[in-house]
Amino acid sequence: MKKISIKSVAFLALAMATASCSDYLDQKSESSMDDQNIFSSAELAAGAVDNIYIYFGETNYRGRVMWYGYNTDIEYYNSSTSKDGKSDLATYNTQISNDQMNTTSNATLYACMYSGIEKANLAIEGLEKYGDMNKPVMAHLLGEALAMRAMTYLDLINMWGDIPARWEPITSDQIYAAKADRDDIYEHIIADMERAIELCAWPNALERTKTNTRINKAFAIGLYARICMQAAGFSMRADGQNRLSSRATLSKDVLYPKALEQLKKLYHTEYASLKSNFADVFNYNGISGDVVTAGSESLFEVPYAEGTVNRGRIMYTFGIKHNDADGFTSMLQGSQVGPTMNLFFDYSENDQRRDITCCPFQWSKGVQTVQALNKWSFGKLRYEWANRFIKTGNDDGINKCYMRYSDVLLMMAELANYIDGPTAALPYIKEVRERAFDASLRASEVDNYLAKGDTKEKMQQLIEDERAFELAGEFVRKADLIRWGKLKSALDEAKKRMEALIQKEAYTSSNPLGTKYEYNKLSGKLYYKYEDYTDYNTAVFGSEAGKNAKLVFYGLNKGETATPGTDYTSYKDSKGADTDWIKDGDGAREAIEALYTRDPEKYMYWPFFNVNINDNPLLENFNWY
Repeated sequence: MKKISIKSVAFLALAMATASCSDYLDQKSESSMDDQNIFSSAELAAGAVDNIYIYFGETNYRGRVMWYGYNTDIEYYNSSTSKDGKSDLATYNTQISNDQMNTTSNATLYACMYSGIEKANLAIEGLEKYGDMNKPVMAHLLGEALAMRAMTYLDLINMWGDIPARWEPITSDQIYAAKADRDDIYEHIIADMERAIELCAWPNALERTKTNTRINKAFAIGLYARICMQAAGFSMRADGQNRLSSRATLSKDVLYPKALEQLKKLYHTEYASLKSNFADVFNYNGISGDVVTAGSESLFEVPYAEGTVNRGRIMYTFGIKHNDADGFTSMLQGSQVGPTMNLFFDYSENDQRRDITCCPFQWSKGVQTVQALNKWSFGKLRYEWANRFIKTGNDDGINKCYMRYSDVLLMMAELANYIDGPTAALPYIKEVRERAFDASLRASEVDNYLAKGDTKEKMQQLIEDERAFELAGEFVRKADLIRWGKLKSALDEAKKRMEALIQKEAYTSSNPLGTKYEYNKLSGKLYYKYEDYTDYNTAVFGSEAGKNAKLVFYGLNKGETATPGTDYTSYKDSKGADTDWIKDGDGAREAIEALYTRDPEKYMYWPFFNVNINDNPLLENFNWY
């Protein structure tokens, strides 16, 4: 069960300021204890590092950071057609006056994240001056602070591109800072992460590393690889070009071997592993159930808590929607974002990840009901999978999973393929794909499928597809597409696939594998019946909670074109007449058009908002904003 959450430490008020993120310029305060006393004590130093995590729980972090990551070729904000501030953030139409981000209530997301950097700078400075690095706990705390700072910078780059760089606590003579070249930041945080890997303890080596809600060496290694791969990839630059870095130090030839060498330290060790069952990553045995055991598949989770502070809005945003108070929750939210209309049909129907990831239903009056084609839910997080009843409100206390071991294996496959070719990549991608299929199907669905990747180019495409099938709804896709230089082309391909889907036509993509999506084998009809829903923790919700509540579908698999038995009900329109579920209507075309409204390549980053520029007159947006 969850053991650690973001919290203020009582004694920390005596040691360091815990200002809100709007006051991040004033992190140091007069104190009865000086820095030497704080950072020479493991207990007090741990409080200083805990203080970094506080920004995760600030209102405009936990409520706004969700908006980064969609829309992509596999993930879609379900209100993208609304033409408001929220949809603008998703559809690459963000204005500097955006009403969700350009706010003076509490602190902006941008300021919250820089408050974390300032607190990290204070902790790093104190630990480097006064911490005894011969003590494993103190060394780990320094590594943890370095990794926290690097992670925050990576997230800032993902959202804004070039950003100010601060590596020391702020002083009165350098309150304002102009943007730095992101390559300078990449070089700095790569060096920091190499140091953090050496300093951090392995999972379960210290009391502090027994849960995945604190950084450990395994996650530090994964984060290092992610940073290296993004630094070596494409991105939109201040000169208006979507290009690779011109620095040899940030080339794939330099960074990819380093990243792979580090990731191999995790491979087949006690420090990280795939769960044998994909569902257990997310259900009551995993993220939805607040299970935070270190050394398993979830390498690091942003920690939130049940209660009145630092509560998080993960299930509220990404969980399956419940329209009414029922036996599982009284929080009437969820399904704000879901898979693109085509994603479900692009999986193999034998892939166990498909029905967990893509759900065409919501809960209404205690039973599942059919959603429209353009309103899919992601199903990796579910109120009914929790180990507690989640009550009415905006915050649910479910952690945000930042990185999983399956992501690490797919990074290893990509790195190995680039360095040594498809044979070297095969073992890593195979482990991920094997878990998704019954053993009886592995010859066709794994071995024969992966045999198509017989060149570097074809294997790279397989890896990109596998990252989609494995990680959909975890919002790492946008950064992947950007570093591959495929953001716009992938979104355009998704539009073509969705168009072919609603016309029920075969679609052949232009990728090197020539993958064929046979949407013409779908009738467009959808039939359903009910059976007992049993996939929940009966010890929490009772054995009667899911009686006759689960939808069983006919028509979602290709080739299911007959009329099923009389115990099935056909999908009907609002007037009660039988109608196609897959069709060019009911908002499907509008959803396709709203995947992006401005060039996603040019507008891959958010602009600095008016409130940020007013607070820091040295900030400047790219000249096309």
